[in-house]
Amino acid sequence: MARSNNIFTRIEKKYVLTEKQHSAIMPIMWEHMKLDMFGRSTVSSLYYDTPDNRIIRSSIEKPVYKEKLRLRCYHTPDDHGEAFVELKKKYKGIVYKRRIQMEHASAVAFLDGTGPVPSGKDAQIGREIAYFLQFYKGIRPAYAVFCDRLALVDKIDENLRLTIDANIRYRIEDLDLRHGSYGKTLLPSGNYVMEVKTASAMPLWMTHLLNENEVYPSSFSKYGTAYAKELRRKLESGHNSVNIQLSDDWRKNNAI
Repeated sequence: MARSNNIFTRIEKKYVLTEKQHSAIMPIMWEHMKLDMFGRSTVSSLYYDTPDNRIIRSSIEKPVYKEKLRLRCYHTPDDHGEAFVELKKKYKGIVYKRRIQMEHASAVAFLDGTGPVPSGKDAQIGREIAYFLQFYKGIRPAYAVFCDRLALVDKIDENLRLTIDANIRYRIEDLDLRHGSYGKTLLPSGNYVMEVKTASAMPLWMTHLLNENEVYPSSFSKYGTAYAKELRRKLESGHNSVNIQLSDDWRKNNAI
């Protein structure tokens, strides 16, 4: 599968780890892996959606095809800080990601329609994102999600990557990433979200390690889980504006 600086095609699997599982697997992970270019960082992500949350509502129903748009920074940005506009699509378990690296202020302007569509080497990706913005009417910033991330890459196979996210939090107001990474806690203390990213099959050593510690794949989504928490809060408070249809399986899995 292809991978470049701005185009990724790969398999991604997520796992929710307990503190015990995390402590058990990390010594072995370090034997095979090392810090990647981002190493340790605070990841700030701003997810875009329609006023009726059409994009995330579709995503959590686990369709064959789904897509999302986000603005991501590996720090708390200022106007001139590095940012990535990312269009992520998933079809039959394969992830296709397109991204453009921009200054934060320019990225925000592009996404809110006041700035130009990127040109030059990013022209094709810019057109894809511009079409996405036009297709989803009224799209705007919806949820800001943050985490403290450890990013690793295999010592031999650079196509095998691993991220472990801790202290995941989110907010639905003050959706300016420049204002810091504060927010509501998403998971109980001591839980981690691990994501394995690979161009092909997972190596045997990692498969054995995860099986031995009963670490199994999960369909966990940070944005989806944050949305579910807010929806649950509205339902419990008798909020009259909640008008949404969710599958029985999804309601059961998310305790709604």
